Amino acid sequence: MPLELIIPFGAFLASFVVAAAGFGDALVLVAIWFQFVDPIDAVPLIVACGFTMHTFSLIKLRHELDYSRLPIFAVAGVLGVPLGAWLLTHTAPTPFRLGVGWFLIAYTAVIFAMPKGLILKRVGKIADSSVGFLGGVLGGFAGLSGVTPTLWVGLLGWTKERQRGVYQPFCLIMHAVTLAWLSWQGFVGADTLERYLWCFPAIIIGTWVGLIVYRKLNGKRFRQLILGLIWVSGVALIL
Repeated sequence: MPLELIIPFGAFLASFVVAAAGFGDALVLVAIWFQFVDPIDAVPLIVACGFTMHTFSLIKLRHELDYSRLPIFAVAGVLGVPLGAWLLTHTAPTPFRLGVGWFLIAYTAVIFAMPKGLILKRVGKIADSSVGFLGGVLGGFAGLSGVTPTLWVGLLGWTKERQRGVYQPFCLIMHAVTLAWLSWQGFVGADTLERYLWCFPAIIIGTWVGLIVYRKLNGKRFRQLILGLIWVSGVALIL
């Protein structure tokens, strides 16, 4: 299958997932695009497309989400982006991909095994900021900024509006900072722009379909969707 079809197809799937769940763009795109595109070329495109996907979704949901806990995650995440971008040029992608994949599978297996899930009662700002910093590192490295905040807020027993009000705008901010950093480092070129234009129509369609699904989900179904998506993403990263 030519890249002209593979890249938009990945963008459609990722935008659908983002609109329905609020994260997962990089997990989907890494699993698909890394098979055909060198990571150094794929990561800037992942970040640019992810920024667009989250922007479209948040515009539509801007009055439905709770953003009160976002700032502490976002500030720490911005500080982690430069370290992640440095790792991108100094770390082999395969061990990283396998490590993340097995961690996601193990995490979801543990949570699914608990009848009522796992809820943390007492957490502080240090824990929140540490999660945000790690998200920034993963965002700079592979556009995976949403993984740690999504896992973390899922353990706090929040409503889906509060959870999504943290991790989705967090992803948007990290994508913006990462894209600016990669552009300054010279990783964003004409090929990135051309492939981004291939993806744009697919992003619009995928976002529209995904938002329809999101609005039909209750809290339980939303949690199941998030955990299922995390598990599938882990398997895809390994395979």
